[in-house]
Amino acid sequence: MHTLIPFAAPAGPQCQEALTRLELPYLAELLELLTPTPPLLGAEDSLSPLFERVHAKSLGLQGADGLLPWAALDARQLGLTRTHGDNGWAWITPCHWQINSDHVAMDHPEALALDAHEIDALRHAMQPYFAEDGITLHALNHHTWLAQGELLRDLPTASLARACGPRVDQWMPRAPQARSLRRLQNEMQMLLYRHPVNDARAAQRRLTVNSFWISGTGALPQGALEKSDTMSVQHSLEATALRDDAHAWTQAWQTLDATLLSTLLRQAKAGQAFELTLCGERMAASFVLQNTAWWNRIQRRFTTPTPAELLATL
Repeated sequence: MHTLIPFAAPAGPQCQEALTRLELPYLAELLELLTPTPPLLGAEDSLSPLFERVHAKSLGLQGADGLLPWAALDARQLGLTRTHGDNGWAWITPCHWQINSDHVAMDHPEALALDAHEIDALRHAMQPYFAEDGITLHALNHHTWLAQGELLRDLPTASLARACGPRVDQWMPRAPQARSLRRLQNEMQMLLYRHPVNDARAAQRRLTVNSFWISGTGALPQGALEKSDTMSVQHSLEATALRDDAHAWTQAWQTLDATLLSTLLRQAKAGQAFELTLCGERMAASFVLQNTAWWNRIQRRFTTPTPAELLATL
């Protein structure tokens, strides 16, 4: 099994400062037993975060930046590509935008906690507008829909993990074919302003839905094969990292260290093979368990970086 830990060293200034004081004893001991493999490099301004590229690589999923076809993969697993074709797919996520004088901010859409009735009512209201651009919305879960349309085949979009935060504006799709989507977002803001779902939520002093985010765009390559997911992606650091909440992020890391990493340490001591990847914005550092000579293991105790030193390079 390959374990991936995204947001191990987030770029937010508060989390970066907290990183220097981070104590992860199980990870420290684990690193002394593992052998590093060649890292994968990333960039903070890429549409597809590095952790998504690492996960996609494990699945054999290919695509340019902003065109890793996650939604198409969901559609195939649900059997939708057999009945609706393999053309462009996307995730459409209802969200709440906070409009400020000089920027637009967005919390993670899951914080809306939409129920089944709300998500279905919103989809049925929005579907006719999307249909004008040849896009069909399909139910997926309580916070995201699957969208199908040729417009989505070659449209690069930023991951939801990029858009959450104080600067939604910089991650808006810029390709020429995105003009109709920007129009759709304007139409949805007007439609949703007085929608019954939002009226009820406002009466309960809950966040309303006033826009949507599009991500996971693209199409599966012709002849793409089914491949089982042998990677376990740990998302427990994500929400606090996106908020740059250093205290909560540190607590989440320490919980992960005391649970998952302590389990991996026991597996390593028992000689059970696995792979561990710690992912930041600039680099994904991977480690495997290998049989090494006893003197190499002793030497590694004196040369292995501390968790804080390692994470600072990510």
